[in-house]
Amino acid sequence: MKYGKAKARDKSILGYFKYGFLCILLLIYLCPFYLVIINSFKNRTEIISNPLGFISKTNVSNFVNAFRQMNYLDAFINSLIITSISVLIIALFSSMTAYFFVRFKWKINRFLFFMMVTSMLIPFQSIMIPLVRIYGANLKLLDNKWILIYMYMGFGSSLSVFVYHGFIKSIPMELEEAAMIDGCTRVQTFFNIVFPLLRPTTLTLIILNVLWIWNDFLLPSLVLISKANRTLPLSTFYFHGTYTADYGLLMAGLLLTIIPVIVFFILMQKHIISGIMQGAIK
Repeated sequence: MKYGKAKARDKSILGYFKYGFLCILLLIYLCPFYLVIINSFKNRTEIISNPLGFISKTNVSNFVNAFRQMNYLDAFINSLIITSISVLIIALFSSMTAYFFVRFKWKINRFLFFMMVTSMLIPFQSIMIPLVRIYGANLKLLDNKWILIYMYMGFGSSLSVFVYHGFIKSIPMELEEAAMIDGCTRVQTFFNIVFPLLRPTTLTLIILNVLWIWNDFLLPSLVLISKANRTLPLSTFYFHGTYTADYGLLMAGLLLTIIPVIVFFILMQKHIISGIMQGAIK
């Protein structure tokens, strides 16, 4: 009896220790967000003198100036167009490619799938200079939103195909055979039977790709040159000059940039959890 009570007490102490450790990790994780929020309401002098101090007075002038200098609406529309079209194209073509790889067991399909999975190991930094030289110096195709969307489709398809591939293998072939007996073609079978069953996976990949593409800075900085084509992350970068930086405007611009994607993530987080749980079950 005493042994059971001691064991329960040890588990309780261990549980409190784990809870306290997770709280400390949460505070460390939230610290950058705290710095961005409080410093977005300060002027440059207050930030330099006391960057960790709390807000002494509410000042929204940084947000007004950042909104105007960033051309926020134009940059927001550019980010929205690039992100939404890229994500939809990746979801559609990756699911179709994965279905083709799974259902047509050709040797060339195994090789192509292996190549796509292997390509995820190649860091983008190793190919960005040849990429810019080919599309810029040789083909003169830079500063174009559609070229950037095309590149996102190429860089984002490998992971999506890999995830879709695992889910499609778990779908019973009997469902497709029944649809074909009823007169469906292979394309109709995919869009009417298979693709609706991939909804949790599709939603999870859409959310992850939205977070990646919306917040991406490096690839748009290489492709989009003119001010009219800048995305939100690019617009915030130009608050940082060569010799000086207006940190108040920069923090306000960062906050305006991340608010839409945070709202999107909060609204869609239940789909991430359900998609991960179904993936674990399968």
